[in-house]
Amino acid sequence: MSSLSPSRPGATLHRERALPLRLALAAALSLCATLAGAQTTTLTLEQALRLATQASSSNKAAQAAVEASGMAAARADQLPDPMLKLGVDNLPLSGADKYSTTGDSMTMRRYGFEQQWVSADKRQARQERAKRAVAMEEGAYLENLGKVREEAGKAWLTLLYAQRARQLYGQLEKAMADDLGAAQAAHRGAKATAADVLQSQMELALGQDDSRRAAQEVASARIVLARWVQTPVDTVADTPPPMRAHLSTVPTADLEQYHAGVLNARRAIDLADAETTVALRERRPDWSFEAVFSQRGSQYGNMLSFGVSIPLTVNRGQRQDRDVAEKSALGTKARLQYEDALLEMRAQIEQMSLELGSLRERAAQLGATLLPAAQQQVELAMAAYRSGAGTLPAVFKARRTLLEKQLQINELDKQAALTWARLELHVIPHDMTNQARTAQ
Repeated sequence: MSSLSPSRPGATLHRERALPLRLALAAALSLCATLAGAQTTTLTLEQALRLATQASSSNKAAQAAVEASGMAAARADQLPDPMLKLGVDNLPLSGADKYSTTGDSMTMRRYGFEQQWVSADKRQARQERAKRAVAMEEGAYLENLGKVREEAGKAWLTLLYAQRARQLYGQLEKAMADDLGAAQAAHRGAKATAADVLQSQMELALGQDDSRRAAQEVASARIVLARWVQTPVDTVADTPPPMRAHLSTVPTADLEQYHAGVLNARRAIDLADAETTVALRERRPDWSFEAVFSQRGSQYGNMLSFGVSIPLTVNRGQRQDRDVAEKSALGTKARLQYEDALLEMRAQIEQMSLELGSLRERAAQLGATLLPAAQQQVELAMAAYRSGAGTLPAVFKARRTLLEKQLQINELDKQAALTWARLELHVIPHDMTNQARTAQ
C-alpha cells in the first residue's frame, strides 16, 4: 500500500540568484520554514502519543492529585499544633470587687499551653499510610496515562487506515474517469455504444460518491485525533507499528511490573495494610499535656498549674477493635480484588493476543492469495474487452471486486492495529514510570 505523502512546496531559484546574498539567504530560510511547517502536520504514532500525553487534562489532573497526596505525606508524621489557652478564673460578679480581676485573691488571669502528644510509632504508621496513598495516586496517574495513550493510538491508527481507504477509492475513481474518457473517444469513433458511455458515467458517479464518503471518514478521524493531540492534523505517516505483542509472554505474577491496572491493585493492598497498622496503633490513646500560669493581683502570689489528659478507652471492643477489624477486612478485599485483576488481565491478554494473531494471519493470507487473483481478473477482463470478446460492465465488476478485497484487507489490518493498541499501549514506558516516581 503506497503512503500518502503531504505535498511539499517547491520553488525555483533562478530569480534569487540575481538577488543580493542577504535576500537569497532570507528566501532559503523561508522555504525551509515552509517545508518544516508542512512536515509538522504529518504525525507519526510516537509523536501523537507524546502530544496526547502532554496535552491531556486528565493526565494533568492526575499529576495534581499525586502532588497533593505528596504534600499530605510530608506532614503526616508531624505533631498536632499546640493550643494557646487564655481565660479568667473566679471573676467576682457582686460585692466591692465586682468585675475586678485583681481585687479578690481567688481571681486569676490564666495563660496556658496544651500539647497533644502522639507517639513516634503512631506517627511513623501514619506517614507510611500517607506514602502508600501517594503510591496509589501515582498508580492512578499511570493507569490514566495508559488510557490516554490507548485512545490517542487508536485515533491515529483509525486515521491511517481511513487514509488508505480513501487512496483506494481515489485510485478506482481515477480508473473510472479514464474509462469514461476512453469510452467517449471510442463512441466518437463508432467503436463503442452509447450504452457503454452511459455505463461509464454511472460507474464514475458511484466512484466519486465513494471518494466523498471516504474523505468524510478521513475528516472525522482527523477530528478525533485532534481531540487527543490538541493540534490540527492533516495526515499521519503511513508507518504502522510492528504490532508485536509483548504482554502475552509476561508471566502472570509479573504483570504488575508492566500494566498500571494490576500495579494499582497491588498498591491497594499496601495501602490497606498501612491502614490496618494505623488502626492498631490508634488503639492506644493520645495523651495531652497542659501547663497553665495563673496571674493574680499584685498583693497575691501567682500560681502554676500543670496536668495531663488521658482518654479512657472504656469500650475498646466496640470502637477501636472494630476499627481494626474493618481495616483488616478491607485488606482482605484488596487482596481478593488483586487476584481477580490478575486473572482478568491474563484472560484479556490471551484473548486479544489470539485475536491479533488471527487478524494478522487472515490479512496476510488474503493479501497473498486473494489480491493477486482479483488483480488478474481485472487484467483478463480488460484484455477481453479490448479484443472485443468481453464487455465493459465485466471490467467494472472486476475492478469493484478488486477494490472490495483491498478494502477487506485494509479493514482487517485496521482491526489488528486497534487490537494491538488495546493490548500494548497500556504498557507504560519505563521513563514515564520513573518520571512519575521522581516527581514526588
